[in-house]
Amino acid sequence: MATKDVVEIRWHGRGGQGAKMACLLLADVAGLEGKFVQGFPEYGPERMGAPITAYNRISEKRCTIHSNIYNPDYVVVIDESLLDSVDVTGGLKEGGAIIINTPSSPQEMYPRLRGWTGKVCTIDARRISEEILGRNFPNTPMLAAVVKVSGVLETESFLADIEESFKHKFAAKPQVIEGNMATLKKSMEEVQVG
Repeated sequence: MATKDVVEIRWHGRGGQGAKMACLLLADVAGLEGKFVQGFPEYGPERMGAPITAYNRISEKRCTIHSNIYNPDYVVVIDESLLDSVDVTGGLKEGGAIIINTPSSPQEMYPRLRGWTGKVCTIDARRISEEILGRNFPNTPMLAAVVKVSGVLETESFLADIEESFKHKFAAKPQVIEGNMATLKKSMEEVQVG
């Protein structure tokens, strides 16, 4: 479990990949667990495939900061192609970690990270979501990976609380809940920590 007062997470993805949804789900679940939370996206021109950034602050105490996150503890990269065009490690705190959706190992990613020498974690979110959900929904595996790597929420309570959140969001589609829960659990097992 993270012991810091405030944990800050920056998400990098492309429009339509679910970075905003994963960010807001993490905020929902952290709020259910009694934490103070912020979850918000930042857009350029809103269009499918355009780079987007989203942010989470999760705290034990009320947070009075209301700005973007410039020095995150964790960075989540939902689309590996962004490594070539966005400085995803910019401002990432020493002692933090970057979590990348890629079939590559953490060691294979270092040359693409502009000199970042800290912790790198990888997960093949595409493969996991396609195997379980039948489509590429990388946000669910990435959500599980950030919870596992950061320790910001305890795993078992996170899974129980997110299932409750899914029951409200997908009340008319119970089959969606089962698939997403299986995806979360498999992702927590498969995230590679370098």
